[in-house]
Amino acid sequence: MSKKQIRIGMIGYKFMGKAHSHAYRDVPFFFDCDGVPVMQAICGRDEEGVKAAAQKLGWASYETDWRKLIERDDIDLIDIGAPNNAHAEIAIAAAKAGKHILCEKPLAMSVEEAKEMLEAVNKAGVIHMICHNYRFVPAIQYAKKLIDEGKLGSIYHIRANYLQDWIIDPNFPLVWRLKKEVCGSGALGDLAAHSLDLARFLVGEFKEVNGMMETFIKERPIGEMSGGLSASVKGGELGKVDVDDASIFMARFENGAVGVFEATRFAGGNRNGNRFEINGTKGSIRWDMEQMNTLEYYSAEDEIGSQGFRSINCQEDIHPYAGAYWPPAHIIGYEHTFINLFAELMNGIASGTNPTPNFEDGHNNQMVLEAVEKSARTGRWVSISELRG
Repeated sequence: MSKKQIRIGMIGYKFMGKAHSHAYRDVPFFFDCDGVPVMQAICGRDEEGVKAAAQKLGWASYETDWRKLIERDDIDLIDIGAPNNAHAEIAIAAAKAGKHILCEKPLAMSVEEAKEMLEAVNKAGVIHMICHNYRFVPAIQYAKKLIDEGKLGSIYHIRANYLQDWIIDPNFPLVWRLKKEVCGSGALGDLAAHSLDLARFLVGEFKEVNGMMETFIKERPIGEMSGGLSASVKGGELGKVDVDDASIFMARFENGAVGVFEATRFAGGNRNGNRFEINGTKGSIRWDMEQMNTLEYYSAEDEIGSQGFRSINCQEDIHPYAGAYWPPAHIIGYEHTFINLFAELMNGIASGTNPTPNFEDGHNNQMVLEAVEKSARTGRWVSISELRG
């Protein structure tokens, strides 16, 4: 009874709404947090759909207008899972109302929006996080530990790619994730945003980038998302695709490291190929989301003749977050990355201490995304300081 009850109002009830709802329900089961999530209300524009979601996912009530949700006195935290073009307006209004905020990525449509959101939460003094859940894979947290302990030495390289294939069919419909006015960018903001956030977490801050972006299918039949990454066509009318299908960029980091990044939704056979390799003076690490519990580690200090990458199953008590779940090697999955993140959020709200990644990270990520877009337009290297200024 001494634990703080954190009453949640969540906006959005499909793919991310399902993932977030599951995490809120399971946080108290696995973590002894100082804050306990209370699934107070869920919000969506379609009353029939959101009412059904509330009943299925375990929410006490529902709203069809996010403004009414924010006005409610029985809500402490606003969880924003709406499309990208709604993030800024909702977050700023929530901050002014004194609500804590969790926002899906990317944080905003532009650096200017991200800055306004960051200023709003700082002025209001509320707790804020951005939902970069891949940071909370135990293998990623262990990779961070190895790097911080100097096991890799000075970092030379990161090469990261995020490969999917769910829109490779030219008849896949034109949904909100393919409309610039709604999502801001395509593979860049949807996929590369995860890669660059992991790069900032593990390697350091970006200094400058040089990128290219390509759209392969220029028109598609108009449609809408129907859950997960599935969609349905509405009639036979075609619409223009105005976001990137693929994005590739090189990067220099403030600490002297260099990187190569690729994001595409046209890599056949890759369902969720979020991968990276980092090389340093003393060793290297490799990780693949499709084998998310395994971290590959190479140490140059091993005896000659026995050197090579070793596979570490990051499911021991010593590995961050893993000890909250099952016995060693009884692996966890994608959904647990949200539970781990939400545990940090609950403790942060209860203690009044802002966890990471938060809106400052979202703002810094947005500067890199915008720098890549600017580079693709101008054909030159773009420094992050240009966007910061």
